[in-house]
Amino acid sequence: MAPFSGLDLLATAVVALDDDFVVRYANPAAESLFATGAKSLLGHHFPGLFAERAELERTLDEARATHWDYSAQDVTYTRPGRDPAPLACVIARIDAAGLSLLAELRPIEQQLRQAREERVLLEQNANRELIRNLAHEIRNPLGGLRGSAQLLERELDQLRLPAARRGELREYTQVIIKESDRLQRLMDRLLTPRRPPQIEPISVHEVFEHVRSLVRAEFGREVVRDYDPSLPEMHGDREQLVQAVLNIARNAAQAGGATVTFRTRSVRQITILRQRYRLALELQVVDDGPGVPEEIRERIFSPLVSGREGGSGLGLSLAQTFVQYHRGVIEFESRPGRTVFTILLPLT
Repeated sequence: MAPFSGLDLLATAVVALDDDFVVRYANPAAESLFATGAKSLLGHHFPGLFAERAELERTLDEARATHWDYSAQDVTYTRPGRDPAPLACVIARIDAAGLSLLAELRPIEQQLRQAREERVLLEQNANRELIRNLAHEIRNPLGGLRGSAQLLERELDQLRLPAARRGELREYTQVIIKESDRLQRLMDRLLTPRRPPQIEPISVHEVFEHVRSLVRAEFGREVVRDYDPSLPEMHGDREQLVQAVLNIARNAAQAGGATVTFRTRSVRQITILRQRYRLALELQVVDDGPGVPEEIRERIFSPLVSGREGGSGLGLSLAQTFVQYHRGVIEFESRPGRTVFTILLPLT
């Protein structure tokens, strides 16, 4: 429809309605939002797409009858086989042949997600700088501690002590050395993200298959594959992406559920960290465990926060860091029986 050709370029979903509230035009962003083609939308009664059909129809009637230039209402798009999608619907009156109203639709969740992404990014940057500073401060005395334990262990053979007593003291020095090595490895992991990405063409399915083999070897767990074979290659750092997916997959394997699933899809017209992209990769790790504990959900990507006894709390923090190096973000949703971690990576 020529009068609305300019709307094809908008990232916001827009539809034009006639006097009977039937859809006569839908831009590409609307097709993406409703997950259907324009042909399926055209001729469809607009209020019938939403759970609040009667209320929306009244709002449209009032907008048309009173010649309002602006009206807004929150609606819920009911999608077969998928969770309902809450949307903010803004209605404007237009004067075009056979058309009376223009409706603009924005996912409410998208606004919340953008705010959440920005908050997580700020927290990640602040936490990362704090942890790096702490790691640098800890490394030097840690080396001295380990060296002193080694020297002390050598001196034990010069002491006139029973062999059993020397063996007992050597056990103590070995504890100091081993714990120093463990803390050193922890410091190395905290400082590792400083390495810049090594960019090359990557198949995300090859990354997932590599992680799948590691999870199977480490935990003896089979992973269900739900791949979209049409996904294109992306450019990124293979090692960092493998580590990011592996950290998430390890958590899923340790969650205690029966099934872990790797899922890949493409998404169109998506905003990631306030940047709009025409196409992005959606990589998901799904498990059917008990879910993320409520008390740590707001801090789950912060360093040293873990929902598992004995966990270092670095896995998800490092994963988020590596994904952010690729201009992406990690999101999650969790309830008992279903936890989904989603990596969104823009394709440029």
